Amino acid sequence: MSIQPAFLQGLKPTLHISHRGGAALAPENTMEAFRRAVEVFQTDMLELDVHVTQDGEVVVAHDDTLERCTDGTGPLARYTLAELQKLDAGYGFTPDDGRTFPFRGQGIRIPTLREVLRAFPSLRLNVELKPDVPGHEDVFARLLETEGAVERVCIGSELDTVGERLVARLPHACHFYPRDALASFVIGLRNGESPPEDPRFTVLDMPLYFGELRLVDAQFLRACAARGKWVNVWTVDDPREMQQLIGEGVGGIMTDRPDLLRQRMDATTKPG
Repeated sequence: MSIQPAFLQGLKPTLHISHRGGAALAPENTMEAFRRAVEVFQTDMLELDVHVTQDGEVVVAHDDTLERCTDGTGPLARYTLAELQKLDAGYGFTPDDGRTFPFRGQGIRIPTLREVLRAFPSLRLNVELKPDVPGHEDVFARLLETEGAVERVCIGSELDTVGERLVARLPHACHFYPRDALASFVIGLRNGESPPEDPRFTVLDMPLYFGELRLVDAQFLRACAARGKWVNVWTVDDPREMQQLIGEGVGGIMTDRPDLLRQRMDATTKPG
């Protein structure tokens, strides 16, 4: 049985988690998206990604490169924070497959993680560190420690090497499973075997489906809970799937549509 990190204490299913702030409704990983998720949709948690700039600042962005979301080009890591914050982070967002770009020229910038932590001082965050650069975990950890935020973040990486370095640097933080460790745990459990016990990781951030196979159901969730593990499913935008997961008692639902998830959650909690 894993020792529950402070991050998980007091949490009850099902959590409303805004994936990149709600990437279908506003420019992903921006303060515009985060504020909307918190203020309009009462999200319980923000999911976001971070990189380290050329001058050692931790900024919120998913991609290694700038083209998809901004009017910049090239690798993010080659830019200083000052250079990045001159870019238009609303440039690439379109709600209608490229017909309109309503957030262009609206002053939306790439935020720092420090800015997000201070804007929402009591909110929990699920944070992925990208990419695999030894030493970046220390820059990231120092920021969390300086901001007093270690206990309200669940951290990790898709990459096992990065996830393991984060555990070594912040052993008492909440850590989600990296890809290979997650696969071993899920496959073992789905096959009715005893999965490898790894007390370093307590949260499964995982897809709902693998191909046509639905990975998460009530039995799977009970088996995870019996082993002290919390399950968040990504990225669920279908209201019917949301409803089923809520009924099954999933720990959290990560969605690009926080509006739809809020509607389903409110309808579920209403009497009758």
